[in-house]
Amino acid sequence: MTMTDTPAQSRSLNIMLWVVAVGFFMQTLDSTIVNTALPPIARSLGESPLRMQSVIIGYSLTMAVVIPASGWLADRFGTRRIFQTAIVLFVLGSILCAAAHSLEFLVCARVVQGVGGAMLLPVGRLAVLRTFAPERYLQALSFVAIPGMIGPLIGPTLGGWLTETFSWHWVFLINVPVGIAGGIATILYMPNSKISGLGRFDMSGYLLLALFMVAISFSLDGLAELGFEHATVLMLLIASLALLVAYGLHATRKPEPLFSLELFRIHTFSVGLLGNLFARIGNGGMPFLIPLVLQVCLGYSPIEAGLMMLPTTFAGMLSKRLATNLIERHGYRRVLVGNTFFVGVMIASFALISPNLPIWLLVIQLALFGAANSIQFTGMNTITLKDLGRAGASSGNSLLSMVQMLSMSLAVTSAGALLQTFQNHLGQQQNLAGALPAFHATFICVGVITSASAWIFLQLSPERTQAARVEPASEL
Repeated sequence: MTMTDTPAQSRSLNIMLWVVAVGFFMQTLDSTIVNTALPPIARSLGESPLRMQSVIIGYSLTMAVVIPASGWLADRFGTRRIFQTAIVLFVLGSILCAAAHSLEFLVCARVVQGVGGAMLLPVGRLAVLRTFAPERYLQALSFVAIPGMIGPLIGPTLGGWLTETFSWHWVFLINVPVGIAGGIATILYMPNSKISGLGRFDMSGYLLLALFMVAISFSLDGLAELGFEHATVLMLLIASLALLVAYGLHATRKPEPLFSLELFRIHTFSVGLLGNLFARIGNGGMPFLIPLVLQVCLGYSPIEAGLMMLPTTFAGMLSKRLATNLIERHGYRRVLVGNTFFVGVMIASFALISPNLPIWLLVIQLALFGAANSIQFTGMNTITLKDLGRAGASSGNSLLSMVQMLSMSLAVTSAGALLQTFQNHLGQQQNLAGALPAFHATFICVGVITSASAWIFLQLSPERTQAARVEPASEL
């Protein structure tokens, strides 16, 4: 489209932008809205709140698995058709979640929801890029990104309010009317752009990566929620490593692999990608742990636990400009090494949580953690993408998105496994009020994992990290 669009064309374009933005909002909202509702959901399903991490893992792991295929599917079948399919699956998954009568049913429903959610953002973004003229890309993509940033910010509070005011079912049912309206608007206003003569999808490489992600997630959760034997966990770990190596060998022989290994010749991309994976394994479990400890051990209501996440949100927003200034002044290496270590220390400091801790001190802790976490995401994402160039931008961005969702799954898996293990050794299994020592030990371990990942950013060369200007990067 050009700047000479007729009023009717401009109206259609604006409505399409709103459709994509709302789809992005629904997808990101559901990554956090369920966190404050987990204890009420557990009580309703007759489960322990300490064993509910699979509700989050099922959603984020499914997104990690499906994201690499979403672009090819849109190219092959058309952006409108795939985006509409994504909305249908997301709404169907939401309805099934609300109808869940057991934990197993709920997790399966979250998988359906995750399949739809995984396609909403990349396919929606692709539709925008193919519809708008190049001079309007930045304005259009910025508009789409704003609701996506708002979703995770209001998710915990909205989830707590819906749970307490109505019931936990509305945490999922809120997506239904929005999704129906979005699906109708997609049919009416989104072009079905596709690519003719598209090459074959690298199904072998895709299956190797998908099985790797599933195997490593199941191995980490095997001793906790799933109750696997040690031998089974060990075999899953070995299988996951074998699958990753097999993909590497496959990618060296395949003319057009799913993700080319040539990307890893770019030093900043390799370090940034590994940093994203391991640093997020540490801090990515906090949105799961904090609302849980506040409700299970300190007696907070769902909405009170959601409101306590607001200092993290606001401090993260306010620190955006600070992140840019710090990196431009000190370089990526120094900022990421120091900030990663500080994030780990802040996570470990939550081991001080107790009924006697003044609420003002807890608010300060949450605000400092939110500010440091925001700086971390900005630095990690920007260093990963900044040297890719136009040729590798699409593939590198898709790989980063997959790793981010995988790390979110592994973060909650690891936090849940640690919590369950410490509860078995430090607390009474049936006494949730006595679970505070288990939370304390988990916070310390997660903090150590995060601080240790600072070593990865030490591998950045100082002369390569100085930047005259830092481009904004998504926190997702």
